[in-house]
Parts: sequence; C-alpha cells; structure tokens
Amino acid sequence: MAEDVSFPLWLIIIGGMFAAWAVLDHFILPAWRWFFKRRTKIVIKEIDEQLDLRIPAFKLTKRQVLVDRLKYDPEVMKAVEEYSREQSVPNEIALKKVERYAKEIVPAFNAYIYFRIGNWISKSVARMLYRVRMGFADEDGLAKIDPHSSVVFIMNHRSNMDYILLGYLALNRVALSFAVGEWARIWPVQQMIRAMGAFFVRRGSGNPLYRRVLARYVQMATEGGVVQAVYPEGRLSRNGRFNEPRIGLLDYMLRKFDPDGERDLVFIPVAINYDRVLEDRTLLSDTTPETKKKSRLFVVKTTFTFLLHNLWLMVRGHWYRFGYAVANFGSPISTREYLKIHEVDFRNLDKEARIEKVQRLANELMQKVSEVIPVVPVSLIAHVFTEEPSKNFSDLEIKARVQSLLDRLEKQGAHVYIPRSDRDYTINVGLRMLTLRHLVVEENNLYRAAPDEMKLLGYYANSIIHLLQAAKADKKADS
Repeated sequence: MAEDVSFPLWLIIIGGMFAAWAVLDHFILPAWRWFFKRRTKIVIKEIDEQLDLRIPAFKLTKRQVLVDRLKYDPEVMKAVEEYSREQSVPNEIALKKVERYAKEIVPAFNAYIYFRIGNWISKSVARMLYRVRMGFADEDGLAKIDPHSSVVFIMNHRSNMDYILLGYLALNRVALSFAVGEWARIWPVQQMIRAMGAFFVRRGSGNPLYRRVLARYVQMATEGGVVQAVYPEGRLSRNGRFNEPRIGLLDYMLRKFDPDGERDLVFIPVAINYDRVLEDRTLLSDTTPETKKKSRLFVVKTTFTFLLHNLWLMVRGHWYRFGYAVANFGSPISTREYLKIHEVDFRNLDKEARIEKVQRLANELMQKVSEVIPVVPVSLIAHVFTEEPSKNFSDLEIKARVQSLLDRLEKQGAHVYIPRSDRDYTINVGLRMLTLRHLVVEENNLYRAAPDEMKLLGYYANSIIHLLQAAKADKKADS
C-alpha cells in the first residue's frame, strides 16, 4: 500500500540550494569563464596589432602567478628575514604579511574589460562631462620611441578625472597601468580598477616591509615593459598650482635601471587642464585649517546632491557640459640619454646621493610637464578678474585684456587651446562658464568678480600663472 512521504520545508530549501550551487559550479561558471576567456583572446588579437606599444607578457600573466613571483622574490625574501629579526616574529608571519601586501598591490588586468567595458565607460563619461581635446602632441618624438622601451607617462594631477581622461585619449596607443591611492579601495570600484590594470598604493606608508614589496612590484612591472602613468605630485593640487614632486615611485623605477639593459626607460610629460574641476570646492576647503574633515556619508550626500542638481538642469534644458578638458603630450625623455649626459648610474650611488639625483630628475620632469600645460578659456578669463578683483569690466575691456594675454603666451611658446580657432569664441565660452557658476557677476552689461569666490577664481588662474610669469620675465629681459 503506497504511503505519502513528506519532507520538512527546511530540508527541501537546503536541497534546492545545493542543487543550484551544483548547477552554478559545474555548468554556469565554467561557461561564463570560457566565454570571457574567448572574448579576451579575440580582443587581445585585434587590439595588440593596432597599439603603438604592444601589451607586454608581464601584463597578461595570471595575477596569482605574479603574486607568487613577488612573494618569493629574492629581495622580498631578504626583507622578510630582516623584518622577522627586527620584530622578533617567525618568518611565516612576515611571509603572510608579504602575501597580503602582494595581493593588495598586484592588479588583475583583463583586456576585454579594459578595451571594451573600460573604453565605453571612459569615453561616455569624458564626452558627457567635457569637450575633450588633445591639444598638442610631439608626434615625431613619440613615433621615435623604441617599441621595446618601458614607457612612463609623467602627469600633473588636477582631478580624479585625470585617470579617465588619459585612459580615453591614450586608448588607441597603449594599455596604461595607473598607481591608485587607497581612496579607490571600495566595492565595486576596486574590482573594476584592478581589472583595468591599476595597482594600489598606500601613500605615505612608513612600513618598510610594505615599501620593499611595493618597490619590487614597480621594478618588475618596469622591467617587464608595462606602460605606467605616474603623478609625481602625489595628490591633487589644492590651489591650482603645481605641487612639489615626490620621488617614491620614480626612485623604485630608477634605482635598478641598467643603461645597457634590454629596455630603455622613457618618460613622456603629460599636462591636463580643465575649464571646471569637479572637486574644486572640496580641494579648496582642504586648505582652510579650521575646516573639519568630512565624513564619508557627507561626501556621498554631497555627490548625490550634485548629481541630482545637474540632472534637474538637464531635464529643464539648462545644462551645459563643464567646458573643455585638454591634454598635451610633451617630448619623450630617454633615461639612457639622460644618464649618459649627466654621467650618472643610479645603481652605483648610496641612498642619499641617489635620492638627490632622482629628485633633480623629478624636478626636471615636472618642469617639462608645466611647460606644456594647456591654456584653456576659463583660466584666461579667471586671470583677468584676479588681477583687479574690485574692477567692473565691460565686454570690450575683457576681450582686450584676454587678447593681450594670448599674445604674451603665444610669444612665449605656450600651448594655448583656441576652440574653433576663434579668439572671440574662446573668450565668450570662458566668460559664460564663470557667469553660469556665479563666480563672475553681470550687472548692467558690466562684469565683476564675485567677492566670495576669489579663492576659486584664483584656483583656475593659478593653473597658468607660471606661464604668465615666465612671459613677463622674458618681456623685462627684452626691454
């Protein structure tokens, strides 16, 4: 006689979960991995032939292999022994720390995510927010770079948009690897950034074991031909001017550089400037001593409010893009040639002498970056109002002042970006941006600087102040 067999609901749920996991583990995940591996191979084959500098084998190596290689590197193992001896801890504990540091630093580059998903995101975001332009590029110098060289883009740091902008502009030339601060170590940003080939850096860390692990990774990546982008300033400019360069990553790259080795190390100066920096008010608030550090909740709330405000402007048809974002690429600098000219070899110097020489090179590199900084419309107009903060300017007076500035800058050899090759349009576009943001007030067809916004106007004017000071110095010398 047949009898009904009943099972508890909790047992059915657990059984269903196990069955679902089995299907996921044996069918869905393998198919998913196969699909992405296949797509990645296709992308690498298509893209690698188009790039000026092909993707090196080091960048395509599996992440766990790189982690293990870094973990058991002879220099890292020596650092482990020193740490164990100094801290009186077993080698196993020090080695676990090294493994944690290595997993934190080493990226997980995925060509499909970089060239397909990352490309779409960077292009969409950059074009939505700015009129993106490549102003000047030393094409002859860039074309002469040996494809087997290790290339490092040396950049000024104006905004967190720098990462997106350079990645977008350099997409058809190289696959970049950025050094990213701890600010990006949040889900899911961290996973995306790793897949894009970036590596994380604890800026200002005094942990000697961590610094040794980071140094070896940077050296391995440089020796492996990975194209890197470095911000020697270390942090975003708080006043619009250039910060003094820090030499941490540069020192790691240079201390082991062999002038007679297989690869040259080539630095390319890159300068970026914006008509509007998204973080401008936040950066300026950091310069005020009495300003309290904002909580993460406050930052999220402020960002959300900013997005809603701009979406409302879009709906009403009153939204404009944030002006021009322009990047200039200077002439490449060969480390081999530099060392030959200066008769120096970083490997043969003691620490103090090496640091001095690396600092000198870092200063020269940042000088090259400052020389190719783009002059954009807002920086020109802002300079006019900061020269005479209390003056009311007519439209004709502003144009006359800006025309004079343009003549001085172009005579100096500065790289001025003139939209549509039209000076009047350049002036109008810059003035419109400042009036829309209420940094400049218009009354009775006269314009004046908003008294409460002088610091912000100065921030934008400061981005080109060094060029104007150089032009003024040359004018005095000529007279």
